[in-house]
Amino acid sequence: MSWTQIIELIAIGLVGGTLGGMLGIGGSIIMIPALALVLGPNQHLYQAAAMIVNIFVAVPATLHHARSGAIRMDVFKWMLPFGIVFILLGVWLSDQLDAKALQQIFGVFLLYIIGFNVVRLIKRRPEPEIGEQRAGPAASGSIGSIMGFLAGLLGIGGGGIAVPLLQRIANLPLRQCIGTSSAVMCLTALVGAICKNWTLAGHPNEQFPSQMLHVTDSLLVAGCLAPTALIGGYLGAHLTHRLPLFWVRLAFTLLMMVACARMFGLI
Repeated sequence: MSWTQIIELIAIGLVGGTLGGMLGIGGSIIMIPALALVLGPNQHLYQAAAMIVNIFVAVPATLHHARSGAIRMDVFKWMLPFGIVFILLGVWLSDQLDAKALQQIFGVFLLYIIGFNVVRLIKRRPEPEIGEQRAGPAASGSIGSIMGFLAGLLGIGGGGIAVPLLQRIANLPLRQCIGTSSAVMCLTALVGAICKNWTLAGHPNEQFPSQMLHVTDSLLVAGCLAPTALIGGYLGAHLTHRLPLFWVRLAFTLLMMVACARMFGLI
């Protein structure tokens, strides 16, 4: 890895961590396509590295959200156990797929993220009243299951799934959705990272087809990303409570369009 690539990875960590902390998404949605753009295709490696970095993004963001009173513990306690079980299932399924198929599935997921955010930009709705919220055990557990499974399959934090579902199904205010998903992510990301990196050696290195990936490869990439992602995660959580969310969402949506084009090989 060249010094130029290392500097690019450091920048990717900062941007991904900041947006991850702001939006409660972990940052992998940005980091994985950006890694493919800088280093070339290697989906299993990038997912393994990103799952490590998700921990560093989620922890400082969660601490800040907790101080701001944005974590719903009644929702967290049901989301977490289901999230842990299903992230293991997601990692198992990802290991059954080749890197190209996994990259295309990731691209389809980005299309969903783009569509959701475009709708939210066009059709803005008021925050729900307390009496309208529907954050029961069934809703919270279901959201945790979906979040965990897709996090394990795609190597993401899962907040990109959990935040819109918490808004739509549980009808929680956006900042509570972001804070709660970040809190769940702290532990699901840890479990997912251990599992994905444990099985990484079973996949070929796409940049050197005669070689197999090793956990040291993902640790090297994660080591470049994590320090600035940690700073970005704290900064992003701080900015969530200060910046207009409309402009944050607009910038994020534009970045996702570029990332999606990369996943489908258009750029």
